[in-house]
Amino acid sequence: MIYSFDAYVTAALFDRAGRAGFALGDGTVRFEADGGFVTVEAHGGAMGGAVLAACVHPSGRGLVTGGDDGRVVWSRVEGDEVVATLLAEVKGKWIEHVAASAASGLIAFTAGKEVHVLDTADAEFRRTYVHEKTVSGVAFDPKGKRLAAAGYGGVSLWWSRIADQKPTVMKWAGSHVALAYSPDGKFLVSSMQENQLHGWRLSDGKDMRMGGYPAKIKSLAFLDKGNLLVTAGANGAVVWPFAGASGPMGKEAAEIGFSRDSLVVQVAGVDALPVAIAGQDNGRIWAAHLRSGRIETLKAERGAPISSLAVDAGGTRLAWGDESGEAGILAVPDISTRNF
Repeated sequence: MIYSFDAYVTAALFDRAGRAGFALGDGTVRFEADGGFVTVEAHGGAMGGAVLAACVHPSGRGLVTGGDDGRVVWSRVEGDEVVATLLAEVKGKWIEHVAASAASGLIAFTAGKEVHVLDTADAEFRRTYVHEKTVSGVAFDPKGKRLAAAGYGGVSLWWSRIADQKPTVMKWAGSHVALAYSPDGKFLVSSMQENQLHGWRLSDGKDMRMGGYPAKIKSLAFLDKGNLLVTAGANGAVVWPFAGASGPMGKEAAEIGFSRDSLVVQVAGVDALPVAIAGQDNGRIWAAHLRSGRIETLKAERGAPISSLAVDAGGTRLAWGDESGEAGILAVPDISTRNF
């Protein structure tokens, strides 16, 4: 299935029911439906607008989006109807990052130097955590109890529900722009403007230097039950080992799918398997089994740089989008047993 949306694909995601959704630069959210798609006018309106960030709602139904209109919107399909619910609004601010926790039912979003937290079970609940610098990334830990906020000089860790508190600051010089917790909650990894990753073992705050990248790391994902981390930012997909108590400390990364004339700009992983998906800046997409090294091309056609990738919970379908508005849904083959 291929779609032409004529708007930058900010995010391609699967909700818990396995329905693909695409959050777009024209302010809409499109959901797959009956061989085509349905449209939710989430941020467009009379004044126009763009979706800047998206995540799956904690309930697993539909997508939560943040826009340049200062709005946080929950878009979904209910029966034969499309629904858009305004969850929050911060006038005059861009909502550039959103995160959600199915475990706690919380939603977090950034607005400049602030991180706001909402509770889907309590419309009156609202927390606001203020930082010295602009917040450039946000993520919940696996239980949804702690919230990490990235910025210049490090990452601030907050208890997600406590109103009056001081954060624990994980310091590291440079600008931190994206975050990922390991599935077991033992490690936190940040991508940086300085073409490197940095990580922390949270039990003791031990630093993990993870450098050597030729380009900015726009995407990272844990896979194989948290034993591996795959990242963009190089001519191939870079894979770090995270098994054991020390994670990647003292170990080297591997690179798979090297291409001399292109960069990997987006990655995704199959949660339960050592299978990584990579999207390149030339529009191509491939899958790799990280134990055997087998690679299969999923999208051979060249095009605009891939802007988003997501694998469904079963690891059998891939949703993708690119910077020109092309998008699609592909089958992920079982490359663990396929003969080449």
